[in-house]
Amino acid sequence: MTEFQVPRMKCGGCAGTITAAIKAVDPQAVVETDPASKRVSVQSTVSEDALRAALENAGYPAQ
Repeated sequence: MTEFQVPRMKCGGCAGTITAAIKAVDPQAVVETDPASKRVSVQSTVSEDALRAALENAGYPAQ
C-alpha cells in the first residue's frame, strides 16, 4: 500500500476527484481518502511515480 499526504484535499469533493484520477490510471486500485488528515492510501499494481503523476495532473500534488 502506498500512502500520500495531499495538502490541497479539503473535502469529499476533493476526495472524489482524487479517487477518480487514481482509478483512471488503475481501475482496480483500492483508494482510501481522509480529507481531515489529508491522507490518501492506495493499493495498486501501478508504480508510485505513476500514482503521484495522476494526483499532480488532477491538481492535487502529493508530498
